[in-house]
Amino acid sequence: MERPQQLTAPPAWWDKCVTASQAPSVEMLWEATDPSAALRDRFGFSDGAEAAAWVGSTLKEVWGLRVESCDRIVLSDRNAMAWVRTSRAPMLAKWSAAPDRFSRLDTLAELTAWLDDRGLPVSAPVAALDGRVQVEASGASMCLQKQIDGELLDVSGLDRVRDAGAVLARLHAELSKYPHTDEIPGLSAPAHSLSAQIAGWLAGAPEHVPPGALRALRLMLASAPSDGLPTQLVHGDYRSANILYRGNEIAAVIDFEEARLDHRVVELARSAVLLGTQFHHWGPVSAQVRTALMDGYRSESQLSEGEVRWWTILVLWISLLMVPKGDDPTGWAASAMSLYGSNE
Repeated sequence: MERPQQLTAPPAWWDKCVTASQAPSVEMLWEATDPSAALRDRFGFSDGAEAAAWVGSTLKEVWGLRVESCDRIVLSDRNAMAWVRTSRAPMLAKWSAAPDRFSRLDTLAELTAWLDDRGLPVSAPVAALDGRVQVEASGASMCLQKQIDGELLDVSGLDRVRDAGAVLARLHAELSKYPHTDEIPGLSAPAHSLSAQIAGWLAGAPEHVPPGALRALRLMLASAPSDGLPTQLVHGDYRSANILYRGNEIAAVIDFEEARLDHRVVELARSAVLLGTQFHHWGPVSAQVRTALMDGYRSESQLSEGEVRWWTILVLWISLLMVPKGDDPTGWAASAMSLYGSNE
């Protein structure tokens, strides 16, 4: 990212807000990488204080907000998030230093704002002074959101899991109506049918995958219903890491950066398998959790008989995709084998 010119001389008011002892913590979201090196090499900042100064200057100029403090900066790939306290409210500034993603980020910010207008629990972007919800500044693309009090979805509470399923159904219903789907860069329908995708994987399945599970999947696929299911816009990464819960309700579904065109039952199955995964925890969930998610979804949206049958097939396939080579400390293989009653 091009180093912002104004950082050679931070605004005078910033010195009163951030001293060396108040410089934000800088950390990686999930990578085992030195955050200071990542901040320098990927974003062009010498340290957290300099990054915070740029965030403060940008929010002052573009959003008309005075930043009182920047508490934390988290990095992931070429994306960054800064937790700031402003003259209006606590905010979350998110920016990317990858220019090839800017146009997609623009359209996804518009999508999120549209979903907020439709009453979906999302982290809506805060409009800049000129009305934009995603802004390019000094070689970066930034979005500003209000901080949302909440915690990541805990799948041990089945009532919460059912709520997550119901929200996913409502989200799918609205995403299917989005009028500007064709304006989102990088979207394309799956190149192959579900049958062809799974058959292709089975043809070269890794040796470490339990053979009994492969046989079960082949049998399921042989009797699978027609897979001429409609595709639509879906979230793309609906799991615990992107679902904030507060009190007795889901406060926000976040991170639409993986939005894609797919069958809704594919996302439902993927979410059933991966719902409990977060940034450093990638273990499977129980059958009760998968059932609760499905029950919640069906409380809001009817699934066809064909979709229900495909859900069963997809849950097994996606579970097998998660089985690691070598050690399997979280039990993905055992979880997959439990889907067809194996004792292997």
